[in-house]
Amino acid sequence: MMVCGTSVAIAQQSFQLQLKNSEDKTIPAGASATIVSLNKTVMADSSGVVTFINLPEGKYLVKITHAGLQEQEVLVTLPVLSNEPIEVLLAPEDEEEVIVSATRTSRSIADIPTRVETISGEELAEKGNMKPGEIRMLLNETTGIQAQQTSATSNNSSIRIQGLDGRYTQILKDGFPLYAGFSGGLSLMQVTPLDLKQVEVIKGSSSTLYGGGAIAGLINLVSKVPVAKKEISFLANGTSAGGLDLSAFYSEKFKKIGMTVFGSRNSSRPYDPADIGLTAIPEFTRYSINPRLFVYGEKTTANIGVNYITEKRTGGSMDYIKHGAPGYFEKNNTDRFTTQLDILHHLSENSVLNFKTSFSDFRRTINIPNYMFEGKQRSSYSEINYSMNQKKLFWIAGANFLTDIFKETPHVAAMLRNYDYKTAGAFVQNTWNPSPGFSLETGLRSDYTKQYGFSLLPRISAMIKASPKLTLRLGGGLGYKTPTVFTEDAEKDHFRNILPINDQVVENERSAGGNFDINFRTRIGGVAIAINQLFFYTQLKKPLVLTPTSGGQSAFVNAEGHIDTRGWETNLRFTYQDFKLFVGYTYADVNTHYNGNKSWFPLTARHRLNNVLIYEIEHRFKIGLEAYYFSPQKLNDNARGKSYWLTGAMAEKLWKKFSLFVNFENIFDTRQTKFDTIYTGNIGSPVFRDIYAPVDGFVVNGGLKIRL
Repeated sequence: MMVCGTSVAIAQQSFQLQLKNSEDKTIPAGASATIVSLNKTVMADSSGVVTFINLPEGKYLVKITHAGLQEQEVLVTLPVLSNEPIEVLLAPEDEEEVIVSATRTSRSIADIPTRVETISGEELAEKGNMKPGEIRMLLNETTGIQAQQTSATSNNSSIRIQGLDGRYTQILKDGFPLYAGFSGGLSLMQVTPLDLKQVEVIKGSSSTLYGGGAIAGLINLVSKVPVAKKEISFLANGTSAGGLDLSAFYSEKFKKIGMTVFGSRNSSRPYDPADIGLTAIPEFTRYSINPRLFVYGEKTTANIGVNYITEKRTGGSMDYIKHGAPGYFEKNNTDRFTTQLDILHHLSENSVLNFKTSFSDFRRTINIPNYMFEGKQRSSYSEINYSMNQKKLFWIAGANFLTDIFKETPHVAAMLRNYDYKTAGAFVQNTWNPSPGFSLETGLRSDYTKQYGFSLLPRISAMIKASPKLTLRLGGGLGYKTPTVFTEDAEKDHFRNILPINDQVVENERSAGGNFDINFRTRIGGVAIAINQLFFYTQLKKPLVLTPTSGGQSAFVNAEGHIDTRGWETNLRFTYQDFKLFVGYTYADVNTHYNGNKSWFPLTARHRLNNVLIYEIEHRFKIGLEAYYFSPQKLNDNARGKSYWLTGAMAEKLWKKFSLFVNFENIFDTRQTKFDTIYTGNIGSPVFRDIYAPVDGFVVNGGLKIRL
């Protein structure tokens, strides 16, 4: 018995892991290591050492976790060859490699001089649970971005960055400018997040990157692509307001080809929480389908996709919608068809030739009592570029051609708002990395539009990594916007009595701006802290202003003066074990300077506060609380809106193949209709005021997600 016991004891093995932070080699207090096959967990001691004892010989996969650090897996074979602890370096979560494409470089976000914010991974999934049928809330809860509702009854919205009008935000899909001009209307309400991999945001003048439009900034919606593991996802969501969202996504990569298919059906019943007889959420039904095919060659890859969206949306009088009784109504019927082709050819190990093209056909009909606006926009975008990656230099140069043709269907005896813009452009961009601690990005674009001539757009961004914990970025550039009648001000009036753009008189709007930001990461005890401080300034010269003319009509003219927005954004993130706290503050001082007079720009909250607290047991359970504050805003009728808070809570229980989620939005039922009015006159022919606060109030939604 003694001999047998001795042999068993000899067969038992032990090993140690020495855990360190890869960034500064500090000891991550409170880290834990788990042998997956044995479900055995050991905590690290004060010196960061994890010790496992009494283990049989064999191979063991050890998973190391720590709040604020990336999860790490280590394969240990027993017996070990040395008695010395095995060193394991844990990288900070902020260093997780996120590849962004909005800057045209397809590089890690940590190595790009241009400041880029991303919404991806779990954050994208969490925000998607709140509004699975659209991306408006996903963007509205980002520091410095505001979703401005332009219709009280149809819920149409635009995206404002740092206080500037939505027309100055350029929205891309996989690098294609598909949402501009007439097709920008309703775009936020028709993009669902299930097939998105990430959302990239660049704030400030960015027209150098993709052409006119990105004066306030750009938002690039990046779609999922096939990966080695097949993905089949389903989502079903219902709301207390009568909404229903059904989405499905399939992705698979084979040897030479791959494919993704996304489809959704989104709908809602008319909803009037204020009981005033008008919809806060309209009745609508929308269908979307988006298949893409990917081809992989030895040196060439390509993908081609089509996207079709059709929607019928009716807001206004509840009696009209439900019973057909006389009353105010607002109908929006849209059909959107787009195609995209992207071909990438490797000329050598370090050089790539890229060709891409897209075509978009967008049709929309707006119908209100005694008036109808109907039009069709056809646009295309084609680009060819060449990129070369050297040891310390990255070059990209190319040319593009954009067409934008709008034709209005005549319904009244008035001048049609037709236009035909063709823009040719060329660009060059260089990224220089002379040392690990410094990077410089410079770019130059020249665009030519027949009606408005040339636009020369330089930009520059620099990044300094002062230490492993501190990174500084400074950048700026010029921008421009081709004149269009499709603005927030015109949308509010359904484009009624608005004259076409007079290109003999009106000029391009032009901007100049820059920003400076500081990123700092540290750890105090068991708390990981990340701080980002951004300062920004943008000046917009000769902005288009809707001005009354004779006969009760209005026309867009260039104002004598400028608009400027200045301020800062502060983002704080605290991580402790399974808790994450996000705090964001935005100060935006946006003013008009017309004819020597300074005035507060309407519908801009000078102060905004974002607070989100998340408790998450990874792959098992998560719960979140949020609170958002908006300071008073000036309205277009010179009144002053009220300040307000929005609060919410969400929870999700996860299993291996599916999860259940529930979201309580606007718990305290904050509504503009509770503390202010949304229209004047009588309900049969209302004159709507600015919408600066929610009108839909407290809404609960919840559903099921399946992953096969």
